[in-house]
Amino acid sequence: MSVDYRKITLDGLWHNNPALVQLLGLCPLLAVTASVVNALGLGIASTLVLVSSNLTVSLFRKLVPETVRLPIFVMIIASFVTAIELVMQALTYELYLILGIFIPLIVTNCAIMGRADAFAVKNPVRASVLDGLMMGVGFSIVLVLLGGLREVLGTGMLFSNMHLLFGEAARSWELTLFADYPGFLFAILPPGAFVGLGLMIALKNLIDTRIKERLQRQQTPTELTGSKRVRVTG
Repeated sequence: MSVDYRKITLDGLWHNNPALVQLLGLCPLLAVTASVVNALGLGIASTLVLVSSNLTVSLFRKLVPETVRLPIFVMIIASFVTAIELVMQALTYELYLILGIFIPLIVTNCAIMGRADAFAVKNPVRASVLDGLMMGVGFSIVLVLLGGLREVLGTGMLFSNMHLLFGEAARSWELTLFADYPGFLFAILPPGAFVGLGLMIALKNLIDTRIKERLQRQQTPTELTGSKRVRVTG
């Protein structure tokens, strides 16, 4: 069976994006995206778990009994989440404390379990790894865009506290976009996340509609066939 890698890529990034289309993993997405660094940290962790779990499930898909498939998937995902949690404790401890419970809650992220059960268990390793990577990247892009939007509206700054993820050299990345900005508390509270995500979903739907209309206009109109009157002279 041939695998359409282009379709897998486009599905993960756009057509079947976990956050904008499937609407999965919304709890951490809405809770921790008050800044870019928080969103990026959670996005990287989720992507690593997606790739690792898809790889493992695909490798052993023919050995897993159907009756205990889901419990085994949960154990696989939990193992990778635990490993990433320990790495974050060792390398990015302050960010780990900020993200808090939402790192171990990656185990219950429906996007990860869904890809393992809907794709990795039915497809070869290479396709499963690509699917996990693209789904993770698509999810992370939404996280970062929403985090950036809320950070700018809420504090007037962008890329603050990036040193929590990239070290002391990243302190200079902080940008002050609005001087003497009083702050907009609503943007960094959970209701602001709902509004921001809703606007992003609406924008995606608008873009999809415009693309569909443009493709319809570019299509060659179907030639109408009908009866023709033939004049016969003699």
